Amino acid sequence: MPTRSAKPRLLGVAFTLIELLVVIAIIGILAGLLLPVLGRAKESGRATACLSNLRQIGIALQLYTQDNNNHLPVMRDKSMSTTNLVPAPDQVLSNYLGNVRVLKCPSDAEVFVQTGSSYSWNSLLNGQNADRLRVFTMDFDPHQIPLMFDKEKFHAARGDAKAQNFLYADGHIRNLLAIEGTIQKSK
Repeated sequence: MPTRSAKPRLLGVAFTLIELLVVIAIIGILAGLLLPVLGRAKESGRATACLSNLRQIGIALQLYTQDNNNHLPVMRDKSMSTTNLVPAPDQVLSNYLGNVRVLKCPSDAEVFVQTGSSYSWNSLLNGQNADRLRVFTMDFDPHQIPLMFDKEKFHAARGDAKAQNFLYADGHIRNLLAIEGTIQKSK
């Protein structure tokens, strides 16, 4: 009777170099397809945090108006080239925000560092009564006019329509400034 060797014999288990390269190529293609999706999901999370910051700024502005006889603050965005004669939002709202880091959008890489805020203040509304907003002799309802908005299109990765956030005077947040009666591009 023939004796069996102690080593078990494995048949067909080894991969050829071509098979291994095909598997690596498939994994690379799948990773290439998933990375843009993951990038958009990450940007969507940042955009949500940015909206949350604008909501907190809206609450701070409401507190400010309550403490100041229903008048909006007088402030102007920090200029990168000149000195401001009027205080910036980080100075005016610091006592109402709790933490001025709320003025930084997570998608903002450099604007906050240079100006102290990722958001612009609508200085046309400086010192106005919060119930009667006027811009260039036109009256606006609080739901029609933005108070603050992203200084840049930080969220362009989510699409052009969702690239910029706006905080309106009535406290609601929108991703896009929609002005009634504007001319639309023909399709």
